[in-house]
Order: sequence, then C-alpha cells, then structure tokens
Amino acid sequence: MKAMDAALSKASKMFPECSSMVKKLRAMTYNAEEQLRSQKNQASFLVNLAGRTTPKGLHCLSMRLTTEYFALQPEEQKLPGQHKYQNPDLYHFAVFSDNVLACSAVVNSTVSTARAPEKIVFHIVTDSLNLPAMTMWFLSNPPGKATIQVQSIDRFDWLSNKDILQKQESLDPRYTSPLNHLRFYLPDIFPSLNKIVLLDHDVVVKRDLSRLWHINMKGKVNGAVETCLEGEPSFRRMDMLINFTDPMVAKRFDVKSCTWAFGMNMFDLQEWRKRNLTGVYHKYLEMGSNRPLMKAGTFPIGWMTFYKHTRAIDRRWHVLGLGYESGVRQNEIEQAAVIHYDGVMKPWLEIGLQKFKPYWKKHVRYEHPFLQQCNIQD
Repeated sequence: MKAMDAALSKASKMFPECSSMVKKLRAMTYNAEEQLRSQKNQASFLVNLAGRTTPKGLHCLSMRLTTEYFALQPEEQKLPGQHKYQNPDLYHFAVFSDNVLACSAVVNSTVSTARAPEKIVFHIVTDSLNLPAMTMWFLSNPPGKATIQVQSIDRFDWLSNKDILQKQESLDPRYTSPLNHLRFYLPDIFPSLNKIVLLDHDVVVKRDLSRLWHINMKGKVNGAVETCLEGEPSFRRMDMLINFTDPMVAKRFDVKSCTWAFGMNMFDLQEWRKRNLTGVYHKYLEMGSNRPLMKAGTFPIGWMTFYKHTRAIDRRWHVLGLGYESGVRQNEIEQAAVIHYDGVMKPWLEIGLQKFKPYWKKHVRYEHPFLQQCNIQD
C-alpha cells in the first residue's frame, strides 16, 4: 500500500492532468485498506470465539462418561490410592480443568515419560458438572502405576472472591472462572504438601519431571520460565497487562523486570505460607475490582503476586507458543521437557496448528469406544 501511494504521488506530479484519476485510485486504495482491516478484525473475533467454544465431540464425551458413572455402585465410584493423596514424599501435580480429553493427555504424557510413575500423584480439580465424567474417565482408563485424585471446586466452600471475579470485564469466561484462579489457593487446597507442580491442561510432557523437586529454589516461591530473552524486548511486558499509570503500581513494580509464564510451575508451598502470598493475591484482586489496575486474566495478577518471589528456571523446562505461534523452532520443541499450547489454537480444536498437533495426539486414546462414538478422531 505504501509503494502504491508513492507511485500515485509521483504520477500526479508527472501528469497533472490525471489528478481526477489519482483521486479515484487513492479512494480505491483507502477502501481496500478498510476492507482488509475489517476482515482481519472479523477473522480475529471468530478465531477467539472458536477458542472459547466446547466442540460437540467433547460435550458428547462428557455426557457419555457421566451416564456411565451414575450407573456404578457408590463403592465403585472411588478412585484407588487415596492413601497417597497427602504423602509429601511423592511427586504431586495439580491440574485445574473442565476438559476431560485435555486432562487425559496431560496425565498420559507425564506418566509415559516418568522414571518412577508409582511416585506420581495427580490432583485434578474440575467443576461439579464435569466431576462425574472426569472421575469415570480415570476409573476406566487408569494411568498405570500413578495415582489420580479428582475433586470438585465446590467442595472448597472457603473459596472467596467469586463475586470480585465476576466484576472483571472480559468476554472470555476463563478469566472470570474461579477454576482458573484456584492456582492462588494451592497451600490451602494441599495443606500437608511441601511442593507441587502446577500444569495447565494445554501442555504435553515430553521428559521426566522428577528433577523439578530437586531444583534449588533459593528461598523463592515460584519456579518458572521467564518470557524475555537477554538483549531482546520481552514479548510480554508488564505494562501490556498492568496499568503503570496507577501511582501504586508505578511505585511497587519495575516495568522492565522480566516476566514469566504460567503453565508449568514448581511451587514451594512452605515458603508460600510463610509469605502469605494468597493474602497478597486477595489484596491485588480487591484493588483491581475498584480501579483499572490490570487486565483480566491470571498473568497480570500472577506477576504482581509473585513479584520478587519467582526463581527463573532453565528454558528447556517449558517451551511456549504452540497455540498461537507457528514459528516455534523444532530444536526447542525436541529439547523441551514440557510444550505448551498457550493461545486460542488448542490441539483439540479444528483451528489448532496442524504442525504441532502430533505431539498432543500421540497421548490421546482415539481407539476408545466413546471417542469413536462421539466422532473424536485422529
């Protein structure tokens, strides 16, 4: 468009008698730009809408599993290994999700790469609607030697700030869902545990994660991969999601400090309790409900809550971008311990990036009768 504009300017000087033609061509150029801008906005809206929609196949799967669950006797509805749930000597993972298929892929990939799967305990928290389906899936598809606990968020009747979350202005219900903010209550959910790894439901584990429990946290609470590169601007600056025109924000936080990623985080729950970071989270959430402190979502409030309490870990632990960036380098994926489909283009959606889907599909049991019946195919 710039080249065309320059050519038109040059033509108007060389051929002044063609000024009317130049004006017409300029108008055509402007109209083409406006149409392109409108189409880009519409495409972006539709992609984001698709990312927030539950596919019919996943809804079908949940309904079939729920029906099977309630056909069981009460004693058959319990998952085995309950004596391991509170054992601090084991490797504990937490996943908060309402997506049965996504949780299955996370669990399967973690267990398949583990050197000692018998030491793994998965704690899955979902909503009451999907609790029967999530439980039934792991009853009928046990994860080898690993242990699974499935809970409903409704059992945590002490969970506060539900009303505050609903005040956040966002078209995406994930940002106002208590399930999404449950990560800030980890010490309360697991009072007997010392450490836990939080995994988002859109990750795939490619290497054994047991070494995470041996990382020297240096007194920090959160072990995470930073999202900025030395010598390059961060692709997620704090001021992109946090309002630094607010005097309190400008005083307490450094806009140039390196940001970090949620999705694969090691949390030292003992240090968390000592520093009462859940209380810090409450404070910032309350402040954000009264004035424009941050944009909706867990990134900004996470950066604020764990500011100066985060230990940067090796980038190979957690590679980002498979849900929005087609240019993620192959060598980074191959070396990664965890790959993350962050973004709206999830691997279980039609809009997912095809080049990255095989890493996720290998951990999905497409031969399962319910997946076949619900038309969930490879």
